[in-house]
Amino acid sequence: MSDKVILSIDQGTTSTRAVVLSQSGQALSIAQKELIQHYPVSGWVEHDPNDIWQDTLSMCRKALKRVPNIEVVGIGISNQRETTILWNRHTGKPVYPAIVWQDRRTAEFCDVLKHQGHEDMIHARTGLLLDAYFSASKINWILNNVAGARDSADAGDLAFGTVDSWLIWNLTGGRMHATDATNASRTSLYNISTGAWDDTLLSLFDIPASILPEVKECADDFGFTGESLLGSKIPIAGVAGDQQAAAFGQACFQTGMMKSTYGTGCFALVNTGSHQVQSTNRLLSTIAYRLNGETVYALEGSIFMAGAIIQWLRDGLNMVRDASEIEALAVAADPNNEVVLIPAFTGLGAPYWRPEARAAIVGLTRNAGKAEIAHAALQAVSLQTEDLLIAMRLDMSKQGLSSPSHLRVDGGMVNNNWFVQNLSDITNIPIDRPVTVETTALGVAYLAGLQRGIFSNLEDITEKWKLDRSFIPQMPVNRREIILSRWSGAISKILHDES
Repeated sequence: MSDKVILSIDQGTTSTRAVVLSQSGQALSIAQKELIQHYPVSGWVEHDPNDIWQDTLSMCRKALKRVPNIEVVGIGISNQRETTILWNRHTGKPVYPAIVWQDRRTAEFCDVLKHQGHEDMIHARTGLLLDAYFSASKINWILNNVAGARDSADAGDLAFGTVDSWLIWNLTGGRMHATDATNASRTSLYNISTGAWDDTLLSLFDIPASILPEVKECADDFGFTGESLLGSKIPIAGVAGDQQAAAFGQACFQTGMMKSTYGTGCFALVNTGSHQVQSTNRLLSTIAYRLNGETVYALEGSIFMAGAIIQWLRDGLNMVRDASEIEALAVAADPNNEVVLIPAFTGLGAPYWRPEARAAIVGLTRNAGKAEIAHAALQAVSLQTEDLLIAMRLDMSKQGLSSPSHLRVDGGMVNNNWFVQNLSDITNIPIDRPVTVETTALGVAYLAGLQRGIFSNLEDITEKWKLDRSFIPQMPVNRREIILSRWSGAISKILHDES
């Protein structure tokens, strides 16, 4: 008798993974491949959509091949959000490379719309800020800058999708053009109050509705894979953007529960239940998940650089040969050093949203070395998280909602014990690290399992969450206050210099 499993696709910014998960949430097989990044112009970031598709297909095949005697009852898809792809409906060929969420080419266009006074309207309808980060301005750029794209879109020949839609299209042989509510909510075209594409926003960004995918729930029918692709027809049953998938995998189902994922960037989501919190602190209101006709909202803060800072230390400064060496350096650093690293390599995210800001290292002394810079790099992620928590507390208190008392963490960086302890010290709250830190793949497996009847309800999933270790604040109060003061001063200097 074959074991029933879920195949999770985790298509991220820097890599593509396929994970075969048992019904208990155990990873039976993992296959992963690094995704090639393209930087054609300063500030531009692109992927080849065909690389995304072929890498996904090959990793799925590799992961399944490693586990004999299984029955794949469903597929879950999580994806890098906001990344924008347009393709021809008849040929399936992309009309341009995927414009990645980090790409800043449309910043000037967004500034024009801001000066015209549109940001408040966009924020009210979408929960998002007016920024190049989101999909709408990227779609507009492709339609206006790629030869023939506008005419093809007007003729109904083009399809738009975030990466989930692109994968669904290819997995189903072009039979399904769909997305889920979480990914739709990141486009700046979807009204998260009405739960529909918004005609006013489509008009503002000059985008024809004909290119848009159907929006489904997170656990839903997204079609079947072509039989020749993975050996059988497999239902695609769960889809969510990567950060919402991680929150689902962390079982953040109650209002006030919060998770923070430390991958390329840092993304903190707190469940706000049925409350669509309109942030006054430049956070984002977004859809956490939609199930059985019910929408659950979240408040989100996005930090552009987390694990990417470690990559920079490794690849840009050649400070270490492997990212795992950073922890030992941080431990060896003078604990009283005054080095502060502001990781604004691609601007500052929430709660500042200053794309023009640039990175800096301040507080260097003659005895500062690699260890102190590594220490500052890790602590910068903790300090940015504290900035998000302060903003979230302010926004939630105005809605009468309780602030998070614990933080559940996941992502590659949380394997670093020094970092997680520092995170607890700086935020001054307990940090809970689960047994399974790769919760993105787990989240969409749970969603697919709900759709396929493997799980009956959210309580079934809650019971599967297991604590690995809880980190409790240990830093003396005066030491923490000094560090926070230095950080605030350094941030103020960067913002002043760029204003």
